[in-house]
Amino acid sequence: MIGPTAHLVREPKVDPLERLAKVRAMFYPDGRSLGQRTIPVESQSKDAQFTKYRENLRWTIGDVTFATLHIVGSNDNFGRTPAMDAEQTERKVANIAWMRAAFAAAKAAGSRGIVLMTQANPGFENYWPPAAKSRYFSPFVPRGQPVPSYPAAFDDYITALGQELESYDKPVAYLHGDTHLFRIDKPLYSKKTNRAFENFTRVETFGDPDTHWVTVDPKDAQLFRFDAQIIPDNVVNRRAR
Repeated sequence: MIGPTAHLVREPKVDPLERLAKVRAMFYPDGRSLGQRTIPVESQSKDAQFTKYRENLRWTIGDVTFATLHIVGSNDNFGRTPAMDAEQTERKVANIAWMRAAFAAAKAAGSRGIVLMTQANPGFENYWPPAAKSRYFSPFVPRGQPVPSYPAAFDDYITALGQELESYDKPVAYLHGDTHLFRIDKPLYSKKTNRAFENFTRVETFGDPDTHWVTVDPKDAQLFRFDAQIIPDNVVNRRAR
């Protein structure tokens, strides 16, 4: 995924929104993926309301619907400048529309499941019901102290995702990076039952400095099975020798 994160660059000074437009033009050809063996993809840019969002893509492999959503870390680019806030507000509308379209397309096609891919960790824990938060945080938060919660720009994304899961019972995998902590869990809770959606699995990928990879087995009874593959030359105690 791409993001308007050039604000992190100190030298030379660049315009992050100009860089974002350049990346969109360079890396998202119409109708095809990149790579040596390209595949056909659908782009949200074909929607007259969202023509700039070339990076929001959807495709199908093995009767599974895949979709990318341009949601980025560093609070989804919100809270820095008025221009960046406007960019995030507009992009959020596009992302939520594309997310809902992915669920609709999967239902219409009878897909076996859905894979959503973003860059940002949206902080699922911030949206857990009180009982789940207590179970998770009580060993680490002193008695009487409030459970930590942080304002974030991801509220509307989590709300929309939860709403879609209330009426979708096939497997959904949510893949992201951002915070560089490899984990596989079920962190999305139903507002109706306060129970975790059993058909929803979050996979946070490895990240620097722990660079490894994950395989997926679509023949698993639960559709998705994720196995961590550790690269020997990247193992920390091997590097330390």
